[in-house]
Amino acid sequence: MAQEGVKRLYRSRDDRMLSGVCAGLAEYFGLDPTLVRVGWVILSVLTAGTGVLGYIVMAIVVPERPTSE
Repeated sequence: MAQEGVKRLYRSRDDRMLSGVCAGLAEYFGLDPTLVRVGWVILSVLTAGTGVLGYIVMAIVVPERPTSE
């Protein structure tokens, strides 16, 4: 029951490496998924693994894109 014109964040079904979080973020922001993945790895290394925890949380919380779209 999403409102018309409201942008929603979903995990990707098609362009996924693990659970589709980075590809979903890339699609939401209009970026290349590879850039988002590289940025996420750099963030994870620089923050001593906090990026990994964030990825796990997003994989649980962010819904997967419905098949009807």
